[in-house]
Amino acid sequence: MGRTTESTVTFRRPFDLEACDQVQPAGTYRLVTEEEQVAGISFVAFRRTATLLYTPAHPIPGQADQVIPVDPLELQAALEADRRNVE
Repeated sequence: MGRTTESTVTFRRPFDLEACDQVQPAGTYRLVTEEEQVAGISFVAFRRTATLLYTPAHPIPGQADQVIPVDPLELQAALEADRRNVE
């Protein structure tokens, strides 16, 4: 059994991640986290199996989204760096 969680992340400045082939523009991006239930334990727990970033932030009508699997730790570091650069 698995679950999917959707959220958004906002970058106020252009950013780059290893999984992206180019610098991404500032904007709000859709983020999907997929998890699977850990079997064989006496309580309900989930393990992350994928973190997916949807680009571009502001698609043009008819433009296809790209889904990029990203490292959640790298994404968190990029978000923290973005916040530090804005303040």
